Amino acid sequence: MPDLDVTDILFDPDFCDTTLTVTRRVRSVDDDGFGHNTHTTTRFSGVVTVDKSLESRRMEAGTLISGAILIVTTERLTQGQTARDADIVTYQGRDYRVTFVDPYTAYGAGFVQAHCELLPFDGGIPVEQ
Repeated sequence: MPDLDVTDILFDPDFCDTTLTVTRRVRSVDDDGFGHNTHTTTRFSGVVTVDKSLESRRMEAGTLISGAILIVTTERLTQGQTARDADIVTYQGRDYRVTFVDPYTAYGAGFVQAHCELLPFDGGIPVEQ
């Protein structure tokens, strides 16, 4: 088990993205038995890297664009729990659904590594242009 604490590096402005937002949806049932989702959006910071680069698949039914990112953060992201849907992270104008969260505590207290898959979109305008 590593004894290296990389907290200072992960919070360094050269690596850490402070523009990330997370949208959380909590499901509840009212007195009449109807379900409701409550949305809250908050900002958080984390280090974002590519998990799977953007890929365009052309099929008869249309084009599917997919991709994934990894986020190392102290924000308690979730892939879903009882009465709580998976978190949606917005990064560079694109929405990603948290699909799996790994504990990342070997390199500093409280860190997690979240695997996030790109939600379907029409391709948009590349950030690079």
